[in-house]
Amino acid sequence: MSGPFIDDARIAEARKLADEIVNPIFDLIQRNTTVSNERTVLRFFGISGAGARGVPLANLMVDKLKSAGVLNRGAAYWYGRALQLGASSPLDAVERLTALPTDKMGLLSPEMESNLRDAVREEARAAMTELKARIAQRNALREQFPMSPAPHKYVIVATGNIYDDVDQARAAAQAGADVIAVIRSTAQSLLDYVPHGATTEGYGGTYATQENFRVMREALDDESRKLKRYIQLTNYSSGLCMSEIAFCAAYERLDMLLNDAMYGILFRDINMRRTFIDQYFSRRICALAGIIINTGEDNYITTADAYDAAHTVIASQFINECFAKRAGLKDWQLGIGHSYEIDPYRDDTLLLELSQAMLVRRCFPDAPLKYMPPTKHKETDIFFSHAYDVMADLVAIWTRQGIQLLGMMTEAMHTPLLADRYVALKSASYIHRAARGIDEEFTVREDGKIANRAREVFAKAEELLRECHTEGMVAAIGKGRFGDVKREETGGKGLDGVLEKAPDYFNPFLEMLEAT
Repeated sequence: MSGPFIDDARIAEARKLADEIVNPIFDLIQRNTTVSNERTVLRFFGISGAGARGVPLANLMVDKLKSAGVLNRGAAYWYGRALQLGASSPLDAVERLTALPTDKMGLLSPEMESNLRDAVREEARAAMTELKARIAQRNALREQFPMSPAPHKYVIVATGNIYDDVDQARAAAQAGADVIAVIRSTAQSLLDYVPHGATTEGYGGTYATQENFRVMREALDDESRKLKRYIQLTNYSSGLCMSEIAFCAAYERLDMLLNDAMYGILFRDINMRRTFIDQYFSRRICALAGIIINTGEDNYITTADAYDAAHTVIASQFINECFAKRAGLKDWQLGIGHSYEIDPYRDDTLLLELSQAMLVRRCFPDAPLKYMPPTKHKETDIFFSHAYDVMADLVAIWTRQGIQLLGMMTEAMHTPLLADRYVALKSASYIHRAARGIDEEFTVREDGKIANRAREVFAKAEELLRECHTEGMVAAIGKGRFGDVKREETGGKGLDGVLEKAPDYFNPFLEMLEAT
């Protein structure tokens, strides 16, 4: 299928470079926590409700601890102090801590400190057992109703109203969709909290909330039973609440999350340190929950030229893979992102797109891969647009993509018409059926355009990885090496939510996740 193209030794060297590139960043991750990670800890304990004016209780408690200057010991520690004070429930714990000045709580003897941590660890183990039981429910349904063969056909719903989303999702599943992605409301990634409850208003998408996850998952479970095939559910774990949304998704039995190590930095101007720290905890949760992550390298070639910047996709994929593996994710959970985005008026585009997709498959042979459709060069001519999408469908089956987001004739619409989604699903099903096995029938010439282009792109990716290795990831991002977007280490949103851990920092969930 993909041909040798690149020697195994060079691919291994690229992985080694990526591993060494992320070493300094993991030092940062180990030394620090964030407000969003601490809110995630509280959500593990069951603090998922909202208080006055809809403010999430986890935010109320974490903001209180941060303003008192004690959050660096870990929200779990202070949750334990509330239990010591006689809190009878998670809500009672929040009320006690927000009502009582933490500097008046006094010091504990070493024995009391040890007992406190033991008690909190016991609560944490119970919470983890409950989470694992919910994950097992999802896995049992997957086994009962096997999924269709890959590439899994992935379509979006984005009405703003979760109940309307459900209707559209059901229709898509009935038309052949394998994966439903609920697009998040515009700019939700910049909110430093997770909205509470079911939502019926949103622009460009529907808010990612735990209740919205539950509503959609239950609907798709029902549809899976009717169709006798499992329908997967996807949402977004990115922005300022990466780990919180990962927990909500794990608890509500989602299958995939868009989760990238650098997307928030580059495309949402979220602080670099905040993003690197948050993505680690979020990916630890995804690893436990058996959630497939979708990385965002496809975005690089919407802001930069897809032909000229193809190598940045490959370099970033190696780096994203390394971050993921260090967080415990397995190859089958790596929906590494790339896309069909070369200008269609350039010559040989099918060969060039085949080359890129084959190169990605060559570098990541055991990952499902997440293949994106054309968007940047789409036109109002819907007939051309549809033909353009069909070419991406052909490349997807030829290169054994695991997950394929289907393009729509009316690409610029946030929520495609039901008929447009139906046509996309029908044509993709046809191409996948008609061309399955084509990779086994043709051998790519080692001296041809496809192979030579793959070697050219990989060589440039190696060069970029060496630059990142020599100068550091921070410097490479600062120079705009990825997506032609420049960001500074102390710039962007959310840096004030990063805290250096105290020597006695306590997070029993991270302890358990890292031990698995």
